This record gives sequence, structure tokens and C-alpha cells, in this order.
Amino acid sequence: MNCETCHLNELELEPLEIKDVLRCILHTIFFHRTLTLVRPKDVDCDLFEITYVQCGLAELEKEVDEKINQFIAWAEKHPNRKSQVCLSFFDEKNKHPGWFSSKTERVFWEQWFINLHVTSPKGQGKSRGYKAPANTKGQALEETSSRRDALSLLIQEVLFQIINYANEKKDHIPPISDRIFNHEILVPSSSDSVFGWNADVLRRALSSGHSYSLN
Repeated sequence: MNCETCHLNELELEPLEIKDVLRCILHTIFFHRTLTLVRPKDVDCDLFEITYVQCGLAELEKEVDEKINQFIAWAEKHPNRKSQVCLSFFDEKNKHPGWFSSKTERVFWEQWFINLHVTSPKGQGKSRGYKAPANTKGQALEETSSRRDALSLLIQEVLFQIINYANEKKDHIPPISDRIFNHEILVPSSSDSVFGWNADVLRRALSSGHSYSLN
């Protein structure tokens, strides 16, 4: 079984925007890779003029939010760093079939790499007692609005990238199941460096017998 990989375009964002962006991207991937019956629901982003679709599965929404919170915790300890969130889909197969063995192995068939560059907001280093002039605050709000409008367009490009890839790459998908596909969401932990996390993903990919690229 071939393992297809999709590296999504990098997005530069601020910590406050992480939750909105990752929810939007992860749920879009899940929706386009879920072949079981679901009750889809439209969700509006809090910070962007973007509406996306969730599968309507409470457990999946909880899992996604938990992983996003882990990534946010990592980003707080590693400011102004580039990183990835990896969503992998896999099959579970018996490793050594037999009467006395029930071990299974994960055979990955698709991996999505969400590339993020989390930057610190401008003026974050100002002392707490510092009060910016009113005109400066207005300018800052205008800059934030303009930057988010630009980021919104880039997010939409990523969503189209997901949709196009999901529609074009289907031959490697296992037979339809009556449940959501087995999956895992990998994020850097608070103690990991970017290199250490990439090395962990690489080990998982190699152990599954599939090629892997850090590009």
C-alpha cells in the first residue's frame, strides 16, 4: 500500500489565530476523507470570513481541540518558530498472524503536513505600563485587519489545495469502512524541538515501510 503525502502551503500567523486556522484545516481534511455517514455542519471562523464544514462528530471535535491546545502550548514556549502539524491516516493489520499472537502494525496510507510559522504580534515586547497613543492604536488595529484579510485569502488557498488533492488522490484509499478512518494527529510537545519532532515523524514513517520527505 502506497503512502501519499501532501505538504500544504505555509501560513504565517500569530498565536491568537492558531485555534481558528488549525480547526478550519483539520476539519476540512477530515470531512473530505470521511466516507462513513455523518451529519455535516457549517462552522464560521471567529477571526476570519471563512466558513468550513465539520463532520458533526463530538469525539472528533474534542480530539482536534486537544491537539490544537497542545500545539499552542508548544508555540508559547518556542516563539517565532516554524513547525508542522501532521495528520496521518492508517490501517491496522496483524503483524504475525497466529494462534498466540494478536499484535498489529499501523500501515500509513496518507499523511497531511500543515506548515505553520507562528510569529509574535508587533508591540508584544512593550512594558505593561506603556500606553500607546490613540492614533497608534488605531493604526495597529488597521494593520491587524489588513493582515488578517491577507491571511484569510491564503487560508482559502490551502482549503482549495486540500479539496483538489482529496479529489485527485483516491486510488490509495482502503476499502470503505463503516467508521471514520484510523488516524493520528501529531504535534510537537512542549519539550520537543522542531528537529526532534520531525525526527519522530520520520521514524514512524520509516517503520511503516514508506518513503518520507522533509521538503
